[in-house]
Amino acid sequence: MNYADFLSNKAITDSPSGFDVDCLEIDGAKDNLFDWQADIVRWALAKGRASLLEDCGLGKTPQQLVWAYNVLRKKGDVLIVAPLAVSQQTHREGLKFGIEANYSRDGSKSSCGITITNYEMLHNFNPGDFQGVVLDESSILKSYTGKYRNQLIDEWSHVPHRLCCTATAAPNDLMELGNHAEFMGAMSRSEMLSMFFVHDGGETQKWRLKGHALNDYWKWVCSWAIMMRKPSDLGYDDGDFTLPPLHMHEITVDVDHTKATNNLFLMEAQTLQERQRARKSSLKERCERAAEIANSTDEPYLIWCDRNDESTLLKKLINDSVEVKGSDKIEHKERSMLGFSDGTVKRLISKPQICGFGMNWQHCCKPIFVGLSDSYERFYQALRRNYRFGQKKEVHAYIITSVLEGAVLANIKRKEKQAQEMADGMVKNMHVYNEKNIKATNREQTIYNPSKKMTLPSFMKG
Repeated sequence: MNYADFLSNKAITDSPSGFDVDCLEIDGAKDNLFDWQADIVRWALAKGRASLLEDCGLGKTPQQLVWAYNVLRKKGDVLIVAPLAVSQQTHREGLKFGIEANYSRDGSKSSCGITITNYEMLHNFNPGDFQGVVLDESSILKSYTGKYRNQLIDEWSHVPHRLCCTATAAPNDLMELGNHAEFMGAMSRSEMLSMFFVHDGGETQKWRLKGHALNDYWKWVCSWAIMMRKPSDLGYDDGDFTLPPLHMHEITVDVDHTKATNNLFLMEAQTLQERQRARKSSLKERCERAAEIANSTDEPYLIWCDRNDESTLLKKLINDSVEVKGSDKIEHKERSMLGFSDGTVKRLISKPQICGFGMNWQHCCKPIFVGLSDSYERFYQALRRNYRFGQKKEVHAYIITSVLEGAVLANIKRKEKQAQEMADGMVKNMHVYNEKNIKATNREQTIYNPSKKMTLPSFMKG
């Protein structure tokens, strides 16, 4: 092997493993999908293994259903894995498109060929029974040592056709894309790190993108992923995807800081222990303020909290409310979340990590956050249950904290700014490749073209 052949073998290649479709195989699919959605589905089918990193409300559910239907028609059965209650919502969405996709938790396949389950029940299913798998809210892959991440990559990354869908891939860390790439089969996480990243100084757990690898990195990501926040990111008209205004109301309640912090002077809580003590000391005041807002009208409200004692008190104070806790049975969680969707539940109280992912609640325009955790992703996802495509009203979000919790709110704002900057950077670097790729799917390859003659030192010459 000569040196040119050696370099050729080192080229980054991602060959499409899917199939081309001139017309999506479902009656009315073209009419029900926006042009850009149909183009993305065709691109994902041609790629065979693809990630849709689209913002909340851009229609990932109908896209994944049409993708699944076409894989079913061409190749075989498909499994869609989604968070709890989102599974039932996906079934309902399928009925709108004339796509039958049935829910199962016990490992049995649907006779229609498209089976929906939730992540907690994934262990009941055999990957060998399916030709395609869809991961809804695939940000579950983010934890490098997480249970579901390892299960999905170890057991399900051999399914021929794979589709990942998430709105919050890498909101603060590009490393998450490595887990998506590994599940896609584009490159292992360790290979990605060694090729495109370097250690950030003395902190071996932090990595940063090599400056000279910037263009090649984004071109490689675009060979298996679409990143967009709005249709115009890919050169389409935004149209109805221009959302109404979002109003953030920051409400601060007073507490006796001398009892809460043992300090004579008012000082914001900084450490985790201090923040927890501050949250507990203002529990009554924050919950009463939330109840005052929710009980003032007959409108639906979505009330987010972070502690069990907050949830319990809110249930007592807020009229016509239903509480969903982590310890509740699956049936109660699903019934309550779907009940809020159809209006039989007027006010829903829960935590973002329980109900904050995947649900479509555009009928509600007034979420209340009774305090905040340090997780920007949870806050963003919870807010986007209401502020998404299909929302016709101006959204008023209320964030209720105590005078001691300013550091937490400032931390969320800092992370929000970082996430916005990263999303801007990702779209800026990816949109040229993405716009080109969804028009025509080709074999993607990064070629090394040497421009300088290599001179060997004398001691290496024979």
